[in-house]
Parts: sequence; C-alpha cells; structure tokens
Amino acid sequence: MAEKLKEIIETAWDNREQLKSEETRNAVSEVIRQLDAGKLRVAEPVAEKWMVNEWVKKAVILYFPMSEMEVSEAGPLEFHDKIPLKHHYEALGVRVVPHAVARYGAYLAPGVIMMPSYVNIGAYVGSNTMVDTWATVGSCAQIGKDVHLSGGVGIGGVLEPVQASPVIIEDGCFIGSRCIVVEGVHIGSEAVLGANVVITQSTRIIDVSGSEPVEYKGYVPPRSVVIPGSYSKKFPAGDYQVSCALIIGKRKQSTDLKTSLNNALRDFGLQV
Repeated sequence: MAEKLKEIIETAWDNREQLKSEETRNAVSEVIRQLDAGKLRVAEPVAEKWMVNEWVKKAVILYFPMSEMEVSEAGPLEFHDKIPLKHHYEALGVRVVPHAVARYGAYLAPGVIMMPSYVNIGAYVGSNTMVDTWATVGSCAQIGKDVHLSGGVGIGGVLEPVQASPVIIEDGCFIGSRCIVVEGVHIGSEAVLGANVVITQSTRIIDVSGSEPVEYKGYVPPRSVVIPGSYSKKFPAGDYQVSCALIIGKRKQSTDLKTSLNNALRDFGLQV
C-alpha cells in the first residue's frame, strides 16, 4: 500500500497536472489520513539513525493546492483555512485545554497533553508528552514520548526543501521555557535545554564540561544539559558577543526523569 501511494505521490510531484485526477487526490488524502493516525511519519528512526520520508513531505505540500478554503467553527470561535482541525480527542486519549489547536494531519499519541498551544500538520508527538502553554510544534517536527515542551517553546517546522530533516526531539527531553529549536536541529534523548536556549543549524553548540571544548552543529547529544552562552567574535566594527549553546554536563542518573528544569540545573550549581 505504501509503495503504491509513494509511486502516485512522486508522479504528481513531477507533474502537478496529476492533481486533477481522482486517484492522485485520493492518494494524497490517504497519506494525510495516515499521518493523522500515526501510521506514516515524515521521519522515523531506522537502525539508530533517522530517515526522512521525502515522499510523505511531498504529499503534505501537495495537500495544500488541492484543498479549498473553508470556514470551521468551535463554539463561538471561527477559523478560515485550507486544513481542517483535528477532532475526537477523547477517543484518542489526548487532553486538550482551550485554546489549544492541532491541525488535521498531525499525530498526537495517547497521553499527550496540550495546554493552549499549537501543533501543525505533519508533526508527530509521542505518548505522555506535554505541549505547554503557547508552545508551538511546527510542521513535520518529530517529538518523542515523555517530552516536556515548556511554556513559549518554539519548535520549527520544515516542508521544503523536501530532503531537509525536520526538527527532532527524542524521548524524555526537557525543553525549557522560551527555547527555540529550528532548521532541522536534532536533540538527543533525555537532554535538558535551559530556558531561552536558541539552536539553529548555524548555532555553535559547545561542550565545555571537559578540559577542552568540543563543538557540535545541529545536534545535541543524549542526556546533555544545555544553557545559553556567548562567545566573542571579531567584526570590522570591533569584537562583539555572539549567542551560542553551552553543554555544561550530562543529566545525572540520580536526577529523576520527571524532574523540573530547575532541579536538573541544580546538579551543576545553576539556576536558569
């Protein structure tokens, strides 16, 4: 079934005239339905690596031009959009607090809690994850189970280019208030990001826990504890401080995985 869907999507991607055919439209709709149900994913772990299913991203992109603008209502609220809202939360085992919104085509596993927040199409949110107040999960982002996305966290979305990896937050991570993680950055399992950490593909991620700094780009190793930092950079007008992310150590086994951010940082004598 998946191979047939993939073949139809790839053909339509190269020739948008195919979107006029019922077979193509049905195939695109079926991919979105399976994304919504968690049966397909934009990216998934395979043999300890993450594989991007480019054809699934293509289906999400194709879904927009074949969809019509429609008005939808939720009590006194009104929306006008091409993508309908997700429904049937009780049957899904998902708690959704007003005014949380998830778009159809986003998967929310049983036990997910959405405070007033937003989850976009193509995203995957694992079981027992908290999407806290005003947190945003962008299109196609992959969020693991037992993750806490604290208040105001911004998880970036990515649709194009289709070969680009989405943001990946692995199981058990704690993402502190007002953190920004975008451009396909990969956060390893059980990592802790202190409040206001901003990580893009160009952000220097520097492990300062050893005798010599170790630098990463676009990836935070598992169980890392990360805080905002800066380094000095020379410009024509002088030396200025540029933001970076500092890995100050590893999450200790003695720290309960459900601990607060502050408790995790206290292990390193820090409050953020």
